[in-house]
Amino acid sequence: MPSPTVPGVDRRLFLTSLLGVTAAAAGLSGCAESSAATGAEDALSAPLADRVPAGTSLKIASYQNVQQLQFKLAELGDPPFKVSSWANIGAGPDVINAFRAGSLDVANNAGIPPIQAHFQGYDAKIVAINITRKPNYLFATKPGSDIRTVEDFRGRKLAFSQGQAQGVVLLRALKKAGIAYDDAELVPLTSNQFLTALQSGQVDIAPLGNTQAPAYLAQYESKGARTITTDVVDLLNLLWAPSSVLSDPAKSAAVAAYIPYWAKGAVWTYEHPDVWNEEFYVGTQNLTLAQARDITALANKPLFPPSWDEAIAWEQETADLLAEGGFVKKFDVGSLFDHRFEDIAAKAVPAEYRR
Repeated sequence: MPSPTVPGVDRRLFLTSLLGVTAAAAGLSGCAESSAATGAEDALSAPLADRVPAGTSLKIASYQNVQQLQFKLAELGDPPFKVSSWANIGAGPDVINAFRAGSLDVANNAGIPPIQAHFQGYDAKIVAINITRKPNYLFATKPGSDIRTVEDFRGRKLAFSQGQAQGVVLLRALKKAGIAYDDAELVPLTSNQFLTALQSGQVDIAPLGNTQAPAYLAQYESKGARTITTDVVDLLNLLWAPSSVLSDPAKSAAVAAYIPYWAKGAVWTYEHPDVWNEEFYVGTQNLTLAQARDITALANKPLFPPSWDEAIAWEQETADLLAEGGFVKKFDVGSLFDHRFEDIAAKAVPAEYRR
């Protein structure tokens, strides 16, 4: 196709001018993008507002309506912002999708979802941490299995969720047992598929939460299913939020105001196991009181560290473990933590819960 001509204008001069305009436009666009990125970084480093502006709202994840029930039973009162929606979302992949869709502002997860979000190119930050010292997960076998120990996982089909806490618990257990990833078959599933996969024999092993195991054993222990306990922990129980939320002065102030409610709710639950057993496990999860007591007997004491050094080190180990398996690319996890919020949770609870 011939080059365009403009009557009365030298062709070379025209093309030179056109290229100059194009370059200038590209330069302006690049400057605009750079300016926007710089503005976002500045907003994420700006001091948090002392008060939540009137009319501010947050969309908060509350899997199985735990948060609302905690706040009600603990009589914590209303936060200084509007909760526009409580989303019944818990799994990390679902939370990331909700963040992307703009239907969620803050969520409660384990340490692995923020790593997975970073790998997917989504920018979100950790704003509060509750340290978990005792295992929240154990490994369940399919009915009729001959598996007795983690060492028996070699050569078996193992349910694996790359973006959830259950995934990293499995990887850490395999590493501790000296089992390479190639020595077992990691079957990609999400945690809500684990029970069905066990029941059908699709997998030999799946990591189940302490809250799930009693019901599974009640149904399948007589058919040869069992559980295998380990000392592998998923250290981090955390709050996190999209960077777009945290760069908004009003919303970041609301997130800061929400953290004490989250921390105090966890402490109240730990200190009132009998009430929680009746109201939550029996009242909403259809468990027996005996099953509920078995679960709360394994409950972790909430621990909110004033410093995040241990949490960052553990998160780096987790990211490196995933990178070793080729599940993510190696990176510095320090970028996942918004230190403006670091000591808020610890300041909100009695000294015995600050570790």
